[in-house]
Amino acid sequence: MSLLRPLDPTFPIDRQLGIDAGPVVLVNVFTLDNADEQSFLQVWQDDAAFMKRQPGFISTQLHRAIGDSPTYLNYAVWESTAHFRAAFTRPEFRSKISAYPSSAVASPHLFQKVAVPDICVA
Repeated sequence: MSLLRPLDPTFPIDRQLGIDAGPVVLVNVFTLDNADEQSFLQVWQDDAAFMKRQPGFISTQLHRAIGDSPTYLNYAVWESTAHFRAAFTRPEFRSKISAYPSSAVASPHLFQKVAVPDICVA
């Protein structure tokens, strides 16, 4: 992958990894060239299968933008930032990042649920 572009440039994923919280949801938006979609999907599947085997992993889902946009959104639920950090920083995972197509840009960010009375539960 050629680039990690933070969703919030003032608080990139490396800073988020230092905060202990849980459970957390990783949201990752990928943009890429149309020609790289099949390659992206193969690499993402391998990447997700690796993460699925890691302690603290709960679930993941990949979505594709509608229409002709080669934009994907992935979210993954983890028991804690510590679990995600352990998986994200493993050398085996870090080496997988380089297998993504060079046009792929990832924008990862960690989130927590917010309670909104009568709407959302935390």
